[in-house]
Parts: sequence; structure tokens; C-alpha cells
Amino acid sequence: MKQHTLSFSGILTIGLMLFALFLGAGNLIFPPLLGQQAGEHLALAIIGFLITGVGLPLLGVIAIAQSGGDPQKLASRVHPIFGIIFTFTLYLAIGPFFGIPRTATVSYEIGVLPFLSERFMESGWFLFLFSLLFFTLTALLSLNPSRLVNRIGKILTPALIIVLSVLVAGAFITPMGDPGQPAAGYQDSPFFTGFIEGYLTLDAIAALVFAIVVITAIKEKQVHDRKSIVRVTIFAGLIAAAGLVLVYIALSQLGATSISAVGEQTNGGAILSAAASYLYGSSGAVILGLAITAACITTSIGLVSSTATYFSRLLPRISYKAFVFIFAGFSMIISNIGLTQLIAFSVPVLVMIYPMAIVLILLTFLHSAFKGYQAVYVGAIIPTFIVGVSDGLAAAGFTGNFLTSSLFFLPLMEQGVGWTVPAIAGAGIGLLTAIVLKHPSKPSADQ
Repeated sequence: MKQHTLSFSGILTIGLMLFALFLGAGNLIFPPLLGQQAGEHLALAIIGFLITGVGLPLLGVIAIAQSGGDPQKLASRVHPIFGIIFTFTLYLAIGPFFGIPRTATVSYEIGVLPFLSERFMESGWFLFLFSLLFFTLTALLSLNPSRLVNRIGKILTPALIIVLSVLVAGAFITPMGDPGQPAAGYQDSPFFTGFIEGYLTLDAIAALVFAIVVITAIKEKQVHDRKSIVRVTIFAGLIAAAGLVLVYIALSQLGATSISAVGEQTNGGAILSAAASYLYGSSGAVILGLAITAACITTSIGLVSSTATYFSRLLPRISYKAFVFIFAGFSMIISNIGLTQLIAFSVPVLVMIYPMAIVLILLTFLHSAFKGYQAVYVGAIIPTFIVGVSDGLAAAGFTGNFLTSSLFFLPLMEQGVGWTVPAIAGAGIGLLTAIVLKHPSKPSADQ
């Protein structure tokens, strides 16, 4: 049977779609703050940031393609029950319980709120009407997955690129100033501090979610061979990664040169807002609002589509379109009445599962080297889970608990990556156990 292949333009469109899905509001805000804080040490800091903020998400998308097409198959290499629980939690946490509602709230606060009078700011009706329009548009654009590539890759992504280009062009044509002195953390170890900042974007988790959209788009182009899907995913991922690298470098440079013009700011959103106003006057707020809204709507579409796809497969009695409306409607409600409380709940959960996602991604690329032994996955995940629970409790404010206190001795624990050494040690123990006991790899390991 003849295998279908995609043209360069087809791969480019999918790559641009993936780029836009990744580039949410949070991703626009991180680099300017890094640039301002790193100052003269920006080069080393941004390299570290790009390794974890771009490299890990790229590996995540490829890992899902190699392991069979969705995060559950990858997580099932540990155990089928773990695969269901992990993936279920993953989609809910980064989807309707946190990621999707935040897209509307951030769009409203940056793209609408600055243009309202103080009297209207206190009214909840504007947020309600905006979120209703925002999620209605999200649902309509997510209803037909086969058109998702064209809608995002050919329409929304170019619009986003144009707006971002206008935003940062001024900073390069007429720089606002020179980079300042690096802040604490960036003075002695700019590379490692940037490395941790990229890790904290949580985009490796988003990669596991967005991969299903990419693979579905590839299959709808009549490409079904596993090797061909992986190949197209790699090329599309590289296109998305290249776009992210350019945007992150540009925004970090904008932040690094902004101190003399806008002063030191506490977050990247404030830096972008002040820089836009400085460079373009009153129209700067409009440009920034369009950029943030375009980034948020594409991310919202990707999250709703991928979450609806996963749950329609998990619960086939409920259709994909029904799940689109369920998640869009639920996210609209949460964005109006409960986002702050759910952030307090969701962030610790995300911090807990993020290290496990990274371990699963990295093990995928070593799968053949250790013959897919299930014991390796189990050995690496158990200590990673324990450290992740500790980090999650700390993120929730429970810093004095027994678990957190007993793990303080682990290397890199204070930097938020204390799971690395235990994960490596656990994987090694699992490999030795499998070899000594001659324990074969489970069928799921070959999925």
C-alpha cells in the first residue's frame, strides 16, 4: 500500500499551528522578565532557558509520536492503571481546571481591562460577556478538528507573528537602553537560573497535550505509517521550536534593554505593557492587547480540542463535539467565579506531575537502550513521584511537613529539580533488577 507523504507547505502549516499552541500568554511574559533580571548576563541565561523552555517541549511532542500517539500509552509503560490516572489528571489540570480558564482571564486583563473606566472595571458583566464571546469562538473553532490546522496554522498564527513583530521591532530599531546589572541568581549562575525558569514554564506538560492535536492533524492528511508520523512530527516540532526561539530571544532582549526606560518591574506583563506604551504611545496598549489575545485564543483552541479528543476516546459514548461544549462552558464559568481558588489547587498538582512527565519523556528516547524494561520506568517514577508530592505540598504552602523536611538533603532540591538524582538512581536500580531477575518488558512497553 502506497504511503502518503506531506509536502513542505503541509508540514510548515502544522509546525506553525504547534508554534501558536505553545505560545500562550505565560510564554510571552516569562522572557521579558528574564531579560530584565539577567541584564548583562542575558546570553547565558537565555541559553539555559531555551534548553528547558523549548528543548523539553520539543522532545515531549516527539516522545508521544514515538510511543503511539497519546500520553496514556506512554504513561502505561509504568502500569496501565498509572497511565489512566496520570493522563486523566494531566488533562484536567492543564485543561479546564487551570490552563483553559486562564487564557480568557489573561486576555481580558491585558486586552480589555486597560480600556475600561474605573467604574466599569468593578463590574463583573464585562468579564462575563468577554468570556462568553471568547469561549464561544473557542468552541466554534474547535468543533471541526480537520479544519483546525488551516484555522490556526494559516490564519491565527500569521496574525500573531505580525503583531509580535510590530511589538518587538521598535525595541531593535530604537533600543530603549542598555542591559543593566544582573539581579540575584543571575549574577553567579545565569545559565542555571535560566535553565530553571524554562523548566517552570510547564511546557513539557503542554507538549504531551498538544501532541495529540498534531498527530491527529497528520493522520487527517492521510499519513498513517508510524515512522512517517514520527518524521513529520519531528519536522513540525523543529519549525515550532525555531519560532519559539526567535520570539523568546526577541522578548528577552526587549526586557534586557527596558530598565532605563520603564524601570524595574515585578512581572513580564508589566514590562511588556510599559515597553509597548513607551515605544508606541497609546497605540502600544492596543498592539499588546491584540498579541496577548491572539496567543490566548490559539492556546485555548488547542487545549479544548486536545482535551475533548482525549475524553471522547476515554468515554466513547460522549461525542467529541459534546466534550468541546462541556469544557468550553465549564472553563467560561471557572474564569468568572473560581479561577483564583483553582489556581491555588492546580499549581501544586502541576508541580507534582511535571517531573514525572519529564522522566517519561526522557525514558522514551532511551527505551530501546534498556530494552523497554517496565522495572526501569517504575524505578524512575516512584522516587520522582515522592519528590513531586513534596514539591506540590511546598507549592500549596505546606513547607513544614515531614516529607518536605526529610528530603531537604537532596541535590538541587531548593532549585525545584531535586527529583533528578533519585530518578536516575531509581532507573538504575530498576535496570539491575530487571537484568538479575530476567524480567521481560511488558507488552505495553512496545506500544
